[in-house]
Amino acid sequence: MKKFSLREVDRIIEMAWEDRTPFEAIYSQFNINEKKLISIMRNNLRRNSFNLWRKRVTGRKTKHSSLRDNSVDRFKCNLQRGISNNKISKR
Repeated sequence: MKKFSLREVDRIIEMAWEDRTPFEAIYSQFNINEKKLISIMRNNLRRNSFNLWRKRVTGRKTKHSSLRDNSVDRFKCNLQRGISNNKISKR
C-alpha cells in the first residue's frame, strides 16, 4: 500500500465523510479501493467515529456511482467551495 502524507490522509478521510463523494472519486484521485479506504478509516479514526462512519455509508446510494441517479455527473456538490485551500483538520 502506498504511504500517504498526513495531508493526503486528511483529504481521503474528508472525502469519505462527504455524503455526495462516491468511492469511485476517491479511487480516481488516490488509487485506493473501498477495502483499502475502510482500512485507512479504521486506522485513523477513533473506534466510535469509525463505527458511525460505517453505519452512515452502508447502503448509501450516493457513495456508489453505480447506485446513483444518472443525472448526477459530478464528484462534488456545486455548493462546495474550492478544495485546493483545505487545511489539515484536527483530530
